[in-house]
Amino acid sequence: MEWLRRAACVDEDPYLFFPVGTAGPALRDTAAAKRVCARCPVTPECLAFALESGQTSGVWGGTDEACGAAPTRRSATRCSG
Repeated sequence: MEWLRRAACVDEDPYLFFPVGTAGPALRDTAAAKRVCARCPVTPECLAFALESGQTSGVWGGTDEACGAAPTRRSATRCSG
């Protein structure tokens, strides 16, 4: 998990990547998290980790459960948010 040290989210609030709900503020948080992912050099590693460890919620590698829920996250490289 050495890739984590290079992640753009390392200094961000972790709650941003795990919004509660699917409307209103949660949509804004999801979009903000995806903007962080868009500038991240390790999104492939992040997404692979999420898939391998069975993460089913949150924003991982620029995707979330709405745009690429496991196991289909495999085919979703990035969703706009």
